[in-house]
Amino acid sequence: MREVIVSDAALRAAATEGMDAFVGLFVKALHEAVGGELTAETMAQLNSDQITLLAWERLHEELMDGGFVQLIHNGYGPFIFKNPFAKALNKMWKMRDLSKLVYEAHSLYVKYGAAIEKDCTDDEFMALFEQYPEFDDLDDRFVENEELYTEQVARYIDENIEKFATIK
Repeated sequence: MREVIVSDAALRAAATEGMDAFVGLFVKALHEAVGGELTAETMAQLNSDQITLLAWERLHEELMDGGFVQLIHNGYGPFIFKNPFAKALNKMWKMRDLSKLVYEAHSLYVKYGAAIEKDCTDDEFMALFEQYPEFDDLDDRFVENEELYTEQVARYIDENIEKFATIK
């Protein structure tokens, strides 16, 4: 396993800045530990909680920017839906609501993923949002609950800090 290090000073500073900074500190440390690139090889050097956190980061970034259609089109469908991400959220992280949302999106991914993942022009990409409105409610639910989800992620990290990094 690759050692992920977070300085005590950075941890204290992030904790005072709020939950986004706190979560971001661990995400940044994970990215630094794997050389900025998450591949099958670097994933093998992380534990399941660290991988789940990186999946959360990707889900969060894509959904806040463009929703599930964008996430799938940008090639992150397999990472989110073909790995035990939703199961980890439910069983380990006790984030049942978010897990349910991801499972619901998974059903749509199975149905539409291949079409959404195809290369296309910018105009064709924008048209995908109109072609697949079933994702709209899921996107909205995520955005409406984003603060709660981020708080839950931060709490899980805080309660299990040793699973994410060594504090020095």
